[in-house]
Amino acid sequence: MGALGAKVREQLSATCLTRVIRRPGFWLIVITLALITILHYGESLNQPSFLIDLTEDLGLDRHAFERIFYLAPIIWAGFLFGRRGAVTTSLAALACMLPRAIFVSPYPSDALFETGAVFVVGNLVAFTFSLLHKERVRRVQLDALNQISSVASQSLELEQVLSSSIDSITDMMKADAALVFLVDEEAGDLALVAYQGVSEDFARSVGRVKVGEGFNGRVAETGEPLSVEDVTHDPCLIRIAASKEGIRSQLIVPLKSKGKVMGTLCVAMRNHRQFHKDEIELLTAIGNQIGVAVENAHLYEHERESAEQLRASEERYRELFESANDAIWVHDLAGNIVAANKASEQLLGYTLQELLRMKAVNVTAFLSDEGLELAREIRRKLLEKQPVAQPYEQHIIRKDGTEAILMMTTNLVADKGEPVAFQHIGRDITEEKRMRENLRYYLQQVTMAQEEERRRIARELHDDTIQALIVLSRQLDDLACRAKDQSKEDKLQLEELWQQTNSIMEGLRRLSQDLRPATLDRLGLLPALEWLASDIGKHSGIMIEVKKQGAERRVVPEAELVLFRIVQEALNNVWRHSQATSAEVIVDFDDSRTRMTVKDNGKGFLIQNAMGDLTKDGRLGLAGMRERARLLGGSLELESEPGNGTTVTIEAPV
Repeated sequence: MGALGAKVREQLSATCLTRVIRRPGFWLIVITLALITILHYGESLNQPSFLIDLTEDLGLDRHAFERIFYLAPIIWAGFLFGRRGAVTTSLAALACMLPRAIFVSPYPSDALFETGAVFVVGNLVAFTFSLLHKERVRRVQLDALNQISSVASQSLELEQVLSSSIDSITDMMKADAALVFLVDEEAGDLALVAYQGVSEDFARSVGRVKVGEGFNGRVAETGEPLSVEDVTHDPCLIRIAASKEGIRSQLIVPLKSKGKVMGTLCVAMRNHRQFHKDEIELLTAIGNQIGVAVENAHLYEHERESAEQLRASEERYRELFESANDAIWVHDLAGNIVAANKASEQLLGYTLQELLRMKAVNVTAFLSDEGLELAREIRRKLLEKQPVAQPYEQHIIRKDGTEAILMMTTNLVADKGEPVAFQHIGRDITEEKRMRENLRYYLQQVTMAQEEERRRIARELHDDTIQALIVLSRQLDDLACRAKDQSKEDKLQLEELWQQTNSIMEGLRRLSQDLRPATLDRLGLLPALEWLASDIGKHSGIMIEVKKQGAERRVVPEAELVLFRIVQEALNNVWRHSQATSAEVIVDFDDSRTRMTVKDNGKGFLIQNAMGDLTKDGRLGLAGMRERARLLGGSLELESEPGNGTTVTIEAPV
């Protein structure tokens, strides 16, 4: 036991003599010993004749019979005060008998034998009574514990458990009052939660007790019982008006569960009372029972709150489920629909009753062959816990036979770790898809018209304008050669005109190449990219390298043109904005896809928004590259960080 338990033992030992002296049985034993001793040594006193006849019939002399009388106070002391009382009384009786047995008796050996026999028999009988007393106390404790356990187990409501327990404890301990404090872990103090036998004013005055202060606070801090014989000597309780309430003695024990102090239990008396060790042990055991009941009540309250939160969450989910604009339905592993919202009715064309009764055909009733194959693939990946790209497009067939395109997400529903159903959330994007396809078709037509116009202008520049400039250049050259009588200034002027004509002609040639590179039409994508890298490198000073991966192959001319334009725009951005010194173009040819990467070592930039916000942010070049990639059914990814350059990746199924 701890320091406080040792203090309890010291208190018990220090007041043991006082408690014994105060009991009437002690004085009766003292008087009995005195009377027997007087008879034992009173030679002049004559015993009654019937005692003389009885002792002679039993073969005992007068003094042997008196020695047998000493068994009475010894046994009585053992019954009243236990084994220690019997031993103490037998020693006193021995002290009374030995002088006569040794110095007075004519038969000292017989007298000593009789004296020892009285001592031994008295202690044996007292020891037997002590065992019987302990057994009786143990039975009383077990009955009390069973009663408290029965009361505490009748309900999981904390208030009802404590109220019933206090009633039983006050009756069992014959106490005037009882109080139960529980630890408030958040506040760090004890809160009075149940009481009996005290006034409302007193209950309010002790409603909150700091852990470590006062009797209950000390018990809560140490976890050891505390017996207080006179509480009026404690200044802490005077402060909380114990004297006004008339409380005199207290026994306080901790309420424990799994070694943790849950609170304290206090029984109080309005008169002086010294609590026995058995009472302390009994109330401690009762406190442990109540501590377990308190913890169970807390757990029950926590579970009830969790259940209430779960119920509220389920109600909110049900409300969201029913009022959601997106279609939501749940089907079991066999495909039978077990739940659906109103949006599902509008989307699928079936009523809710029809959906729930579709066990013969279940979800296959509104899935096309392609959609069913996709659904099986999604199901397999989810069951195997493989990643699934979501949301994904799914095609369904409505009740009226029309086809709809959904943007869907699918989740696996599990119960105790076992998959039981699939939940689908679908949004009808049929019109949106058609509008997007129409817009893409419109952009495709606009782009093709632009390319056709570029080709026409490039052809006209090459066939008409550049040819006319070639003729003009030759005429100027011939004029300068034939005019021998021209002045030096005229010749210089003709020379400048000839150079200007050649410069304009070179500019138009380059413009014609930019509008429609002839290399692309004649040799294909890779040679056109090499020419483009060489041309931009020559004018910008940037080292641009073209690398090839995979077996080179030709793709359809329209696709080659789109890919060329994307790389052309990317390299122009490197030239104009990146401040790079080197760049590379990687062309990766696969069996069914073409992947191109443009990387530079420029200053880079911070990508703050998604690719869809490029137009809004004014990055029209990047937006045009993305739209061109979409025309091929491909994708464009952009990676850039300040100081780490930029990487543009285009992947298309061509």
